[in-house]
Amino acid sequence: MSWLHCMWGIGASLGPSIMGYAIAKGQTWNTGYRWIGYIQLVLTAVLLLSLPLWHEKAEDAGKTEMAEKAFSLREILRIPGAEAVMITFFCYCALEQTAGLWASSYLALHWNVPAETAASFAGMFYIGITIGRAVSGFLTFRLNDTALIRLGQVMIAIGGLMLAVPVSSKLACMGLIVIGLGCAPVYPSLLHSTPAHFGTERSQAVVGVQMASAYIGSCLMPPLFGFLARHVAIALFPFYLLAVLLLMVFMHERVIFQTSESR
Repeated sequence: MSWLHCMWGIGASLGPSIMGYAIAKGQTWNTGYRWIGYIQLVLTAVLLLSLPLWHEKAEDAGKTEMAEKAFSLREILRIPGAEAVMITFFCYCALEQTAGLWASSYLALHWNVPAETAASFAGMFYIGITIGRAVSGFLTFRLNDTALIRLGQVMIAIGGLMLAVPVSSKLACMGLIVIGLGCAPVYPSLLHSTPAHFGTERSQAVVGVQMASAYIGSCLMPPLFGFLARHVAIALFPFYLLAVLLLMVFMHERVIFQTSESR
C-alpha cells in the first residue's frame, strides 16, 4: 500500500516542479499547465489502449462485490469508530491538500522567497511524501499501521512547528519537507488498517465513506484557508495545519479506542 501511493507521489511532485521550471525559464504559468496537459493526453492514450487487459479482472471483481453484503449509509455510521475514521480521513486530506496548494504562496508572501524557488519547494513537499512512502514500505515489516500513523503525525507536528517559528525562510522550507515525510505513512496506513478495525466483511463499505470524507476535506479546507489568508493573514498557514493535525490525532485515537471496545 505504501509503495502504491509512492507512485502517486512521483506524479504529484512533478507538477509543481514543472511549473517552477517553466517560470524559471521565463515562461508564463499557462506554459506549465500546457506541458502537464500533454502528459495527461499521453496517459489517457495509454489507459485507453490498456482497457482490454483489465476486462477479465473487472468481471472477477464484480462477482466478488455482488457476493458481499451491501450497507446503507445509516448502517455504516452506526458501526463503532466509523464517524471518527471519517473525520480522520477528512483531516488528513484537508492537511495534505492545504499544505500542497498554499505552501508556495506562504513562502513567497510571508517569507519573501522568490516565486520560482517557492514553487520548487512546494514540489519538495510532494517529494517528501514520495520518499517517505518508499521508506514506509520497508518500515511496515517492523511497525504496524498504528505505529506508522503516530510516527507520521509526530513528524507533521515537527514540520508545522518549523514553519511556525519566526527564524528563517530556510527553516520554513525544510519544515515543508518534514511535513511531507510525516504525511507519507498516514494515508496508506489508514487505508490498510480498515479491515483490522472494522472487519473484512464491512471494510469495503467503510472505505467508501472514508474516501467521500477525504474528498470533502480536500475540497473544503484549502478554500477555507484561502478565505482566512485573504481576510486575516497568510501567516496563519502553519497554525491552520497544526489545528487540523490536532483534530486528526484525537479522532484517530478515538477510532482505536472505539474499535477495540467493539471487538
